[in-house]
Amino acid sequence: MSAVLYVVATPIGNLEDITFRAVRILKEADIIACEDTRHTRKLLDHYGVSTPMVSYHEHNETARAGEIVERLRAGESVALVSDAGTPLVSDPGYRVVAAAAEAGFAVTPLPGACASIAALCASGLPTDSFRFCGFLPHKPGQRRKAIEAVSAETATLVFYEAPHRIVEAVEELRGVLGNRNAVLAREITKIHEEFLRGRLDELASRLGERESAAKGEFTILIAKADEPAATDEPVAAAVKRLERTGVSRMEAMKQVARERGLSKREVYSAVEQGK
Repeated sequence: MSAVLYVVATPIGNLEDITFRAVRILKEADIIACEDTRHTRKLLDHYGVSTPMVSYHEHNETARAGEIVERLRAGESVALVSDAGTPLVSDPGYRVVAAAAEAGFAVTPLPGACASIAALCASGLPTDSFRFCGFLPHKPGQRRKAIEAVSAETATLVFYEAPHRIVEAVEELRGVLGNRNAVLAREITKIHEEFLRGRLDELASRLGERESAAKGEFTILIAKADEPAATDEPVAAAVKRLERTGVSRMEAMKQVARERGLSKREVYSAVEQGK
């Protein structure tokens, strides 16, 4: 094989979800760059692949990218994989691919499993336009800002989230985006694969009722905002109505803006003028 960096998608759960071409490249490559050699070894053993491995992860990726480029210069072919799914999609690998491309080497993708795409296809939500947002920030303030940044998107939103933060994340999404239709996908392609569908408040309630913590990473899919409802209620009155339910004025104005397709400035002006 010539010096090529292959970006190889691997299964996200079921080991059968890999292409014939991917298995062949893993066998023919001179080296396999992977996040966790112990994890990837299970896949390689399953398919009888004996190609040597080298680890790369978020802590050594910069240094390892240089080493991989040197291997390419030496005429070796390198297969880049992540622990599961398509490399670089919320996984390390960007620096390796960028360095190889900058050095003039061919970078060849081998498509395959991807949790976000698999979840989207089975969600029942619109797929004509979507935005992949990756993992939400851990800190509440940063997480809220990240959600607000995509709140005006007119597309299906796709997030990843860890099981121990899923309830908190769904509640935060409900608070910022409103009570939209959503789907929670868990353990995709595995034995306990699960899709939960409903409004965000319903999903938060169903998760909270479970006796044990959910296992496996979640893919959260959220429908685009509903069309603004026609109403004769003045903007200022709508804000005051929400305030009477315990919502802060600022949050009430944001919610009215989302529901009516207005900017926050327009709502603020209406409230100031009592309209």
